[in-house]
Amino acid sequence: MISHLAAAAAAIALGSGPAATPGVTATTITIGGTIPISGPAAAYGSVGRGADAYFEYVNAKGGVFGRKIVYKYLDDEFDVAKTITLTRQLVEQDQVLAIFNSVGTEHALAIRSYLNDRQVPQLFLGSGVSKLATEHAKYPWSMGYLPSFAGEGAIYGRYVAAHRPKARIAVLYENSDFGKDMLNGLRHGLGGKGKIVGTQAYEVTDNDVASQMAKLKSSGADTLMLFATPKFAIFGYVGAFRLGWHPQVYVTSVSISPDIMKIARVASSRKQVEGSISIAFVKDPTSKQWAKDKTVRLYKAILQRFLPSAKPDDVFNYYGMAVAYTMVDTLKKAGRNLTRAGVLKVATHLDETNPFLLPGLRIKTSPNDYYPIDRVKLARYRTNQWQFFGEFVNARD
Repeated sequence: MISHLAAAAAAIALGSGPAATPGVTATTITIGGTIPISGPAAAYGSVGRGADAYFEYVNAKGGVFGRKIVYKYLDDEFDVAKTITLTRQLVEQDQVLAIFNSVGTEHALAIRSYLNDRQVPQLFLGSGVSKLATEHAKYPWSMGYLPSFAGEGAIYGRYVAAHRPKARIAVLYENSDFGKDMLNGLRHGLGGKGKIVGTQAYEVTDNDVASQMAKLKSSGADTLMLFATPKFAIFGYVGAFRLGWHPQVYVTSVSISPDIMKIARVASSRKQVEGSISIAFVKDPTSKQWAKDKTVRLYKAILQRFLPSAKPDDVFNYYGMAVAYTMVDTLKKAGRNLTRAGVLKVATHLDETNPFLLPGLRIKTSPNDYYPIDRVKLARYRTNQWQFFGEFVNARD
């Protein structure tokens, strides 16, 4: 009897007994999430691959207090139903410590109640939807990572109001909380200046947006907002080009990776994409400005060693490393005796200098502030690169 008790106590001490924190053993920390590796948002697959490569780098240096990070990211094809099924699998079968870096707004919201009911951290999601921040009292276990979508729309609205107050604006937006947040933020930022003369929604299952673009052009707009994921942002550029329409374009930051812009440029024309405006909060590893930057060099070295098939100009890899850095920092600060509650406590008390971000930005959270990134810079697409201009601007609506 005594020997059985001793064995059970030893097992618990090693993190493998029945009282252990899910996802934590003496040698590993298992986290997981859903990523669209295929389907209409497959461009975001690199977010998972980049994060995994960073974890491999950390593991090669000893992991977190001697534990190696195991990151299970599953392909949900950007299908909400699959997100729900796979998230349950990660929690109930794979016993992950936390859900991390899952991509997609509707997807994050669809699994939020399930994860909060079970008190599983749902952290640093690929979304800036308002509900993740404004409903934190009801869903304290869920936190995004991207700047506020409504705040981003408001930034474009304020910029237009200040510099082109007579602009006639057309908006292509995803028919989701993401697109609606962006559109509502734009309206708020305009403050009665400029005029939205046309809006057209698309579904993520649509095959093209040709009819929407034709209607937007017919509105007489001279300014186009592309509140769309990469595939549909490209459709927007190409659709305008085929119509002979060359408005001033504003494109959401979730679709501005240099490789995506290159596709849009080649599929339409240099003129069509030149001068596009967006926002950004990470360094651009493809820009000469950061060629000698220590973190950008590290990014390229990690890709070369742990993800040699990746293209450095696919900056979703870089974003994946940025968010993985914050996750590693959170795990370290949560200490050796990891618990889900302890991880959440750290995640809601962050004050981090993340070297992957633009100098001057910090990751800051509190129990009443679920937006880790609240400042960004405007950027303009010139000669095949994004160039920052102006000072940091507030990313809150």
